[in-house]
Amino acid sequence: MNRITKQSVSSLGYGFIAREYIPKGKNEYHLRNLQHRTSHKYRKLTTAEINVLEKNDNSSDDWNKVLVAQAFDPRLVKRCSFFGLIRIGKLEPWFHEFNNLRMPVGLYNSTIISCDIGDNVVIDNVNFMSHYIIGNDVMLVNINELAATDHSKFGNGVLKDGESESVRVWMEICNENGGRSILPFNGMEAGDAWLWSKYRDDEKLLRKFREFTDKKFDTQRGYYGKIGDRTVIKNCSIIKDVWIGSDAYLKGANKIKNVTINSSPEAKSQIGEGCELVNGIIGFGCRLFYGVKAVRFMMGSNSQLKYGARLINSYLGDNSTISCCEVLNSLIFPAHEQHHNNSFLCAATVLGQSNMAAGATIGSNHNSRGADGEIIAGRGFWPGLCVSLKHNSRFASFTIIAKGDFPAELNIPIPFSLVSNDVTQNKLVVMPAYWFLYNMYALARNAGKYQSRDKRLDKSLYIEYDYLAPDSINEMLDAMQLMQEAVGKAWVLKNKLPNTINLTKAGKALLENNPGEISQLEVLVEGFENSNRKTQLIKVAEAWSAFRDMIIYHAVTLLLEKAEKEKIQSWQQLQKALPASPERKQWKNIGGLLITEDSIRSLIRSVHNGKTDGWDAVHDFYKKQSDKYPAAKFHHAWAALLEVLHLVPSRFTKKILIQLLLQAAETNDRITKGIYEARAKDYKNPFRQMVYDTQEEMEKVIGKLEDNSFISDQKAASREFREKTEALLTVL
Repeated sequence: MNRITKQSVSSLGYGFIAREYIPKGKNEYHLRNLQHRTSHKYRKLTTAEINVLEKNDNSSDDWNKVLVAQAFDPRLVKRCSFFGLIRIGKLEPWFHEFNNLRMPVGLYNSTIISCDIGDNVVIDNVNFMSHYIIGNDVMLVNINELAATDHSKFGNGVLKDGESESVRVWMEICNENGGRSILPFNGMEAGDAWLWSKYRDDEKLLRKFREFTDKKFDTQRGYYGKIGDRTVIKNCSIIKDVWIGSDAYLKGANKIKNVTINSSPEAKSQIGEGCELVNGIIGFGCRLFYGVKAVRFMMGSNSQLKYGARLINSYLGDNSTISCCEVLNSLIFPAHEQHHNNSFLCAATVLGQSNMAAGATIGSNHNSRGADGEIIAGRGFWPGLCVSLKHNSRFASFTIIAKGDFPAELNIPIPFSLVSNDVTQNKLVVMPAYWFLYNMYALARNAGKYQSRDKRLDKSLYIEYDYLAPDSINEMLDAMQLMQEAVGKAWVLKNKLPNTINLTKAGKALLENNPGEISQLEVLVEGFENSNRKTQLIKVAEAWSAFRDMIIYHAVTLLLEKAEKEKIQSWQQLQKALPASPERKQWKNIGGLLITEDSIRSLIRSVHNGKTDGWDAVHDFYKKQSDKYPAAKFHHAWAALLEVLHLVPSRFTKKILIQLLLQAAETNDRITKGIYEARAKDYKNPFRQMVYDTQEEMEKVIGKLEDNSFISDQKAASREFREKTEALLTVL
């Protein structure tokens, strides 16, 4: 039986906070008065104004509780019922227009309970409006329920006075079993979510993070919902316990409950038809449209959910878009793209710059006795059409996976690889450096695309979009070692040599001096797949050489930038600018920001000892690391260069530098040529051409190759690189 209580109508609008939760010396409006910032000195209604209001079919339980600003026109209030303390700002004879919605200023056809209303608002046909603070020039039209409770938390994972732990909202990211659950809070960075979900064996750290979250919010009951200036809400059913920033636009939403919607004039958020959002936090400049369902979720700034997307128990990073499909229990770093109704992502940590193709099923096949598997995918993760993966799997940066149902768990440590399931020969095939060898266009274009689409207002945290960075450089160096050993092993087996031979040394010698012989070897590796079948590396010599060239190219590129910035004019100046004792450290991707493992351990120690005492301090740490990143990136690149050249700093000479500059220029030319040729294939492929009767028809549809703006930009960048190289060579 439903429990329906009965109280006197005279109490409606009062007693919002139970007496036991009101501090001594305060009343039930003490928090409301702190929230309601206005310069108005409210006054009581005059007898004449009350008469006009009643003549216009308005009512109040007590007209003395309806307070108004000086410039209040009672003729602009019609057919409204007021209960409790009501404060109304200026009402003047204007009409507002927004997206072809034209409505007169005023309050019409609404039930309003204990609310503060800003200047020149439009409120029409709001059936139930309770305990909200409304900003200036807001438009609220055709809303069934707009209400806040005394225990509103607006999507934050905290408790109010008197609440039990059982009502706390946790977000179960990365793993379906809840073992990596975190408490969401407004302002949470993807790096926060990663740290909290990752270090589960550090009980003190987890306890501190929980304390940081709890102390970020007041536990007192009685905060009102807020709607910021110039926000427009129309044709919505239920909006309950929602905090909305300024300049937001909500139209046709079915239900929004326990949510924060960040919005501002510079980064307006929008929520459209059919959306149902519960227990979430939406970042600045986000867009959610057309039947989206989101529960226990967070969205970073400038992200989108569209066309029936489902986002549940997940963190979606900045500048990301999810359309149509379903994402569960995942932590997704910035710049993720997923557009297809039949793609599925579950229990995954995806480190950003990722793209999920149609039919990709990432995580449906649990093969333990519980739903506790995980997938970890580095930057640039790209599972192709109809890919099916099993938990647990792990992928290095910029892994692309060819169409196929992969039968076992995968561990792919080589970056920039194409992974294929060869069903005919029953083996796993991995092509290292695929992007460098065959698709530079997409690789380079994506880096620029993500940069141009970064619409964050606050870019104090440097998100790394370049495919050459400390994380991928480290993976390439490790992969070169792995390939050397695999080649050495294959050579020894083919030639039936003694197993006392140093495999890594033998493989390196072959790769450097006799790469042609490697094509005759069957290069196999272990530990890439949880099965007994073969895992074969192909194009190994080409890949090893490409990795080496790209590591050198990366270091020289940063050196040219440094020389230009510091106006280096001689070899002596350059020597002083180079790191004296370069060290190639290990790095982690913290929500798109790359940080050394040493620095992360330092942060954790600082949290343990109390020096870092809240989320604001953690975010300050991120900003400091971001400021240091360019210098640290150069330091790392130089250490990687010396490692791949097998040099110590004292043996690095001007002659070597000149050779490296010339080599880097050649690499740059190859990259530019590779970008052009990768795109040119689309124009020359007969299966692409066959749908067009003429060359002119094709060019009208897909554009002329020579008009491709990205290719033109790359050619210009290539010329600039040449000019910088020649300028430095001139002064050496």
